Amino acid sequence: MGVRRPVVAGAFYPADRGRLIRTIEDCFTHRLGPGRLPEEGENDRRIVSVVCPHAGYMYSGPPAAHAYLHLASEAAPDVVIILGPNHTGLGGPISMGGEGAWQTPLGRVEIDEDLAKTIFRESDIIDVDDTAHMREHSIEVQLPFLQYIYEDFKFVPICMSFQDLETSRHVGRAIVNALEGRNALIVASTDMSHYESRESAAPKDRGVIDRVLQLDEAALQTWVREQRVTMCGYGPVSVAIHASKQLGATEAELLAYSTSGDFTGDHSSVVGYSSIKITKQV
Repeated sequence: MGVRRPVVAGAFYPADRGRLIRTIEDCFTHRLGPGRLPEEGENDRRIVSVVCPHAGYMYSGPPAAHAYLHLASEAAPDVVIILGPNHTGLGGPISMGGEGAWQTPLGRVEIDEDLAKTIFRESDIIDVDDTAHMREHSIEVQLPFLQYIYEDFKFVPICMSFQDLETSRHVGRAIVNALEGRNALIVASTDMSHYESRESAAPKDRGVIDRVLQLDEAALQTWVREQRVTMCGYGPVSVAIHASKQLGATEAELLAYSTSGDFTGDHSSVVGYSSIKITKQV
């Protein structure tokens, strides 16, 4: 692919490097953020995966910062697999970026081509397809936060149009098989309920969160379907849960939950944002 240029810089987050750094730091110190800047961590890595929101930083940045604060407190991974939903309809059902780099205002992040090739070999439904990533924001918005907390890392982007349980478990197994011997982190990018009142959205989102905390991807999928939860990335979260358990994870913790109404004051039509970490014993 060469270099993918940022699509939502200047919209979801600042296109200027200095302004972007200040915006990220404001997310950490925000009243709905963790309240402090991250410090470089040297602790053993317990976090296998995180769930992070992906809206404009004005809304999703502070809740996302909770996850990145916890990640920063541990030793850095060598590679990050970022899974996001497909909002554009472009590309195949499961589309992975296989080569090149992605540009953000903070610099370039290289795709781990060897890992991408291994994931591709482990699956018969994951395609190497850049089309799905051309205008998609769900993966891109995670990169500046990762660049802020980590000095050097590679990544693999996977965009999901098919998000059913069978597909999610298949993708999770392929990732686990490919990660043998690798120091990796999984990021599941998703927002929660969309464009309904907080009174309606909050209990639906709480049901999602509870099932993630139970590490039960099947129950999560059932809840989303039966309650008609307008969560855009339940597939990426299902992949993260399934893969994390196979990678030794035994527990999950809710780090933050807020809605757009907490920022605007309008609770009549909100989008929910949640950060969760999934961890293993060291």
